[in-house]
Amino acid sequence: MAEPATAPEPEITELATGLQFPEGPIALPDGGALVVELRPGTLTRVPPGGGTTEVVAELGGAPNGAAIGPDGACYVANNGGFRWTEVNGRVLAFDPATGSSEPDGFRGGWIDRVDLRTGDHTVLYRECDGDHFLGPNDIVFDTEGGFWFTDFGKSYRRSVDRGAVYYALADGSRVTCVASGLNGPNGVGLSPAGDRLYVAETYTGRLLAWDLSGPGQVASPAPTVVVATKGHFDSLAVEAGGNVVVAALRRGLCVVAPDGSAHEYVPLPDTSTTNVCFAGDDLRTVYVTMWSTARLVSFEWPRPGLRLAY
Repeated sequence: MAEPATAPEPEITELATGLQFPEGPIALPDGGALVVELRPGTLTRVPPGGGTTEVVAELGGAPNGAAIGPDGACYVANNGGFRWTEVNGRVLAFDPATGSSEPDGFRGGWIDRVDLRTGDHTVLYRECDGDHFLGPNDIVFDTEGGFWFTDFGKSYRRSVDRGAVYYALADGSRVTCVASGLNGPNGVGLSPAGDRLYVAETYTGRLLAWDLSGPGQVASPAPTVVVATKGHFDSLAVEAGGNVVVAALRRGLCVVAPDGSAHEYVPLPDTSTTNVCFAGDDLRTVYVTMWSTARLVSFEWPRPGLRLAY
């Protein structure tokens, strides 16, 4: 089988440096951005054009994904923390001697609501039907005002958690497990029509899809495998035309046709490309978070991104 195509490496603009494991980029109307920083447990604002960052909220744990809700607040998927380990000057999110990512005293992850004006934050959910969340990772709102989020779980010396996908209401009144038994569910997004849910699996390098029959409802519990790659996937964004753009860690960004007929890589100068969102008035700019080089960068994109619900 032929290798998928690889586009030229784009010319990037550096917006923020020195970030500590950045994820969850959100493009703001003023041209700035929000990111989460996993290691210090913060929601951080990047000014328009880049520059010195500002901590919006100190959330603790390890905030992993973020989205703006219908009330203008920021909703954050917090994985509850990692076992941070330094090896030869490099910080890892797990202990390489045991493979465990679970920190000492771990009590689970949660979903936060953050008031962007004041930085005040409230925990909305910690569990579903008595099961504590083990690693909430990424989050996306639908046009009904509810949100989907993934629970990646944690790794241990001889096992890894089987992950899940949830749907929740923004007022904190209800959360439902929609799919389970997944292999590292990470990025989550919706199709342009809002009738299909996408989830990227980290361990398998697969992009999964569920057709939706209503808000928070899948037509079938079994997903369709849109594409299965030889690498590993992180978070994702969706183009206005339906392509899914997945952060592919060592390989940069992977652009996947919605019918799975083709995928192409856009290489980036980092070994851990973790997340992507669309920005600008025409949504033809992407913001990308990079763990290894601790940066938020931007560059032009050949097609417009999908405008999010909020």
